[in-house]
Amino acid sequence: MPDNQQILLDNRPSGEAVASNFKLVSSATPELAEGQVLVRHHFLSLDPYMRGRMNDGKSYAQPQPLGQVMQGGTVGEVVQSRSPRFAVGDQVVGMGGWQQFSVVDAEQPGALRKVDTTHIPLSHYLGAVGMPGVTAWYGLVKIIEPEVGQTMVVSAATGAVGSAFGALAKARGCRVVGIAGGPDKCKYAVDELGFDDCIDYKLHSSAGSLAKALKQACPQGIDGYFENVGGMVLDAVMLRMNAFGRIAMCGMIAGYDGQPLSMANPALILVSRLKVQGFIVSEHMAVWPEALKELGMLVGSGKLRPRETVAEGLAAAPEAFLGLLKGKNFGKQLVKLI
Repeated sequence: MPDNQQILLDNRPSGEAVASNFKLVSSATPELAEGQVLVRHHFLSLDPYMRGRMNDGKSYAQPQPLGQVMQGGTVGEVVQSRSPRFAVGDQVVGMGGWQQFSVVDAEQPGALRKVDTTHIPLSHYLGAVGMPGVTAWYGLVKIIEPEVGQTMVVSAATGAVGSAFGALAKARGCRVVGIAGGPDKCKYAVDELGFDDCIDYKLHSSAGSLAKALKQACPQGIDGYFENVGGMVLDAVMLRMNAFGRIAMCGMIAGYDGQPLSMANPALILVSRLKVQGFIVSEHMAVWPEALKELGMLVGSGKLRPRETVAEGLAAAPEAFLGLLKGKNFGKQLVKLI
């Protein structure tokens, strides 16, 4: 069995996360038991939700345990198998974590899934045709429930979730406006992802200023909003929401360092009769096949052209993750392990 490099959560952050919160170690890979497979990871997914799990506080999921491998999505190849369900050479997606190899109980439902890379690159199963894509699908289809001609807005528009949201909303005949950081990201949103407009939040120092930009980009107001950020961005969007608008609350990256996030005008929820609903996509596994089918068709047809930022080697994961939290990535952030 091969030696396995792993990155552990060594200590919890106090405020902003730093590289010293993580520790790179090497360990022996255990022999396979009956029903298990050994997966060699090709790509590791880095996602904003991981920052929240580094804290030791009440949340929708248990905190990442100290001294254990950082948890996260992976895609790779079965290199040894003692399970009739998987053969050596199968391309698979799972939750192998920040390590080169994982031993997986193949009999555990949902632990490992075969994927077809004929038309979809393996890495996309961690982004547009994976958990982020399904997250966008669920928020749009099940919470926002868009209608043709309505205006949809998404923050972090060029990330893995935001880009999928845009393609899904355009496919339903909606006007789609993104909020992203920097002119290059906004240009990509419009020119390659097909957004109708994209606002550079870095040009705005207040919710009022951003709301004015949203008024220009959304002359008919906002009917649906997919929230990844919180803080000033949410305050600005709230000022432009139409009556009976719907907000899908996915992430609040502005508050991941632990500080509380205030809301400037909570009365607008009542005044505009808004539906505001948080959700965790792993609690809705029944919809994944339907969502993945549509997402795969969008990618395969070229209607969704996701971008990726790829860090090389496991040791690069902590700095790449910290960069993700500051918006340094362009599209889906991955770590390439082979």
